[in-house]
Amino acid sequence: MYRTLEKELVKWRNSKNRYPLLLRGARQVGKTYLVEKFGKTEFSSFVSVNFEAQPEAIACFESLHPEEILLRLQVILKKPIHPGKTLLFLDEIQVCPKAIMALRYYKEKMPDLHVIGAGSLLGFSLIQGKFSFPVGRVQFLYLKPLSFEEYLLARGKGSLLKDVLEEESTALHVELIQLVKEYFLIGGMQAAVASFCQTQNLEEVDQIHEVLLSTYQADFSKYASSAEQKYIKVLFQGIFQMIAQHFKYSKVDPHIRSRELKTALDHLQWAGLVHPIFASSATGIPLSAQLKKSRFKTIFLDIGLTQHFLQIDPKIVLENHLIQINRGALAEQFVGQELLAYHSPYQEGQLFYWERDKKGSEAEVDFLYVFDQLVIPIEVKAGPYGKLKSLQSFMVNVHHPHFLYEKRDARWNLAIGFSITFP
Repeated sequence: MYRTLEKELVKWRNSKNRYPLLLRGARQVGKTYLVEKFGKTEFSSFVSVNFEAQPEAIACFESLHPEEILLRLQVILKKPIHPGKTLLFLDEIQVCPKAIMALRYYKEKMPDLHVIGAGSLLGFSLIQGKFSFPVGRVQFLYLKPLSFEEYLLARGKGSLLKDVLEEESTALHVELIQLVKEYFLIGGMQAAVASFCQTQNLEEVDQIHEVLLSTYQADFSKYASSAEQKYIKVLFQGIFQMIAQHFKYSKVDPHIRSRELKTALDHLQWAGLVHPIFASSATGIPLSAQLKKSRFKTIFLDIGLTQHFLQIDPKIVLENHLIQINRGALAEQFVGQELLAYHSPYQEGQLFYWERDKKGSEAEVDFLYVFDQLVIPIEVKAGPYGKLKSLQSFMVNVHHPHFLYEKRDARWNLAIGFSITFP
């Protein structure tokens, strides 16, 4: 299964100024699969340590000297490690903080050795700061669920995206729309995609989604106290009902203090399960400079998991307009997930939306995207462009000169409105 991050890993391997790499991402997005595939195809040898499955390896890092660490690892693993020829993979590295601390010394004392660390709960170790992190000596890379493009490649349909841009074809359009609906059901979790590509069985995918959601909930005990876990469980159950809605703690449970739920939300974000969409006035870039921390929406990690939790009948997804499913929430989840997927893989990625919160004159644009120094508003709505009053309000209130283009095609049952802002 091809992941676009493979190109970045090859660049990293060939770089003369290479740093040890920390691969971040939520559990089960495919980190281990990606590194194993990369190590076995791009190196003479691949050596992997999983600190959860092999706790005896933790003792190898009592010393922070690379030579001593490698000597001990080779004894335990009974495998040779050759700098320049071997990829050393330290999986679930957050279990062994000293392994993270040791990364700086690989850069300084053994730069020829290719080292990658990964961990689904790595974010907690970094935020809690219970050890000396090698700032400036480590490079981060972020892996997310398969994007729609990666999903098409996995399904053997990768050429469709190029074809539809080169040719106005109703048949191509219809096929792609059906594949988008299919993606709404399957999502981008690697196990779910692999299963569906092999079996075409939605029931098996459903079982995988259930296991994944159960695994995420079982993880609560790994990063939260008993008191915190009960609030995380409540929030986890309620967050799916508020996908792409203005987030209010009182909607989750009016009897729980917002302070407790905020901590719970922080934990879910650090685990990579929830992504906030912050309001921004969009008066300039970066958009984070005009961020309104108290005003935000959320999306979940993956659209397939979201659909499974909400128990939306697959027939409803396959037979209805995408925007109309669950009042448009799945469509916004899809767009937000795609924007994150195409964000720089060297950054975690942020999502923004615009709102005009003026009494009697509210307006909102679902997403803002910066491309080539341009702030591009994105509306996820049904209906003709002329009804997108919030988009027009954005252009007026943010004072962006703009060019509008609208295209309609009855054969496609599609209207496209392009809105391009200029400095």
